[in-house]
Amino acid sequence: MANTAQAKKRAKQAEVRRQRNFSQKSTMRTAIKKVLKAVQGGDKALASASLKEVSALADRAVGKNLIHANKAARIKSRLNVKLKVIA
Repeated sequence: MANTAQAKKRAKQAEVRRQRNFSQKSTMRTAIKKVLKAVQGGDKALASASLKEVSALADRAVGKNLIHANKAARIKSRLNVKLKVIA
């Protein structure tokens, strides 16, 4: 447990950041699921719009060091491949 005022403040800051990071990652995962659901339903317009949202969220997460740049590229690439399968 934190003994000094500085350590207490750092612990509080770390918890706030942890919750914010978790929330942003969760939002991104939800958006990915939305794309996958639209692809399964065959709704190309919704899937395309959702993919654009996922791309923005992934790039933002990379900028904030929540995920690695390669992971963001992999997510976008895989979703794009699934989108192109829809006729």
